[in-house]
Amino acid sequence: MSKPSRRSRGTVTVQDVARVAGVSAMTVSRVVNGGTNVRETTREAVLAAIAQLNYSPNSAARSLAAGDATQIGLLYSNPSAAYLSQFLIGALAAARRAGCHLVLEACESERPDEQAEATRSFASTSVEGVILPPPLSEAAPVRAELEAAGIPWVSVAMGLPPARSLNVRIDDFEGAAAMTRHLLDLGHRRIGFIRGNPNQTSSAERYRGFAAALEEAGIDVKSAPVEQGYFTFRSGIVAAERLLDRADPPTAIFASNDDMAAAAVGVAHRRGLHVPQDLSVVGFDDTSLATTVWPELTTVRQPISTMAEEALALLLARIRSHRSSETDKLEDQVLDHELIVRESSAPPKGTAPARAGGGRRGAGATSNPGLR
Repeated sequence: MSKPSRRSRGTVTVQDVARVAGVSAMTVSRVVNGGTNVRETTREAVLAAIAQLNYSPNSAARSLAAGDATQIGLLYSNPSAAYLSQFLIGALAAARRAGCHLVLEACESERPDEQAEATRSFASTSVEGVILPPPLSEAAPVRAELEAAGIPWVSVAMGLPPARSLNVRIDDFEGAAAMTRHLLDLGHRRIGFIRGNPNQTSSAERYRGFAAALEEAGIDVKSAPVEQGYFTFRSGIVAAERLLDRADPPTAIFASNDDMAAAAVGVAHRRGLHVPQDLSVVGFDDTSLATTVWPELTTVRQPISTMAEEALALLLARIRSHRSSETDKLEDQVLDHELIVRESSAPPKGTAPARAGGGRRGAGATSNPGLR
């Protein structure tokens, strides 16, 4: 993609997005309107251009309540382009259906003072509510500035939402436990784990699910090889190298997201290891990346686009309640996850599966409250 200078939000056009993405204006329109006859790589290029330029598509003129147009902000900073692309698909589709205006703004800094300043600037615009996808959903300075400005917000994938807040998530604990059980079912006993960014609750919950499933199988969690990652491809490379450099390397690697899992597959290939014959690699999220690497990743699917849609719906309902002076209450919406078994996981070399397992499992099938 070309890289033009950023323009103010109000002057960015469909033609600008098309030029940056290297596609036609009609293709941009198809992506914004949720068209299905668009290649995934093209869709991702358009969504990346939308995010880069802060393009805010106007939806059809339908009102939120009584004829007044509503501007919803989406403040984002995500190291996974694949995750952000799927999130934008859902948010754009929901905004179009609701007849509201979606305003995008990047907040890339991890410094609390700069996060606070960026949020103050965003809050001074005409947005009536803000969607916070991870990791900003857990950034205290961001939430504090929105509270101070009296702007309602909804967090996505926040593990421990505060009182009277809005949140949409999956059960990361159960999702990670289900994936770990899948690897155990295949016969793996030395499973390496790559943690997610420590500043996100989902990282801790995924590790907790991993550890609980090992304990359930009678495996000492302290003996499990674990490396720190940060949900980025680069951090996945470093963590996978460290896991495979061990004297007794794992027969399987469970990475806390698909970006790091894809990196682990790349490291394995570079070392002459065949996936999954020599090493099983599994991920989490089921972003488009999971099906663009070879072999395609076994992963935990969280409905990222649907989470964005539900987040916008909750936020619009909160805005309505504020207009009618209703009291805020905590709404923590937990959506289903699903174990998706593809080609990157298999029994350890020279062994047969220890017990029956595998296949696709819905959230209900993987639930095991006794692990908690």
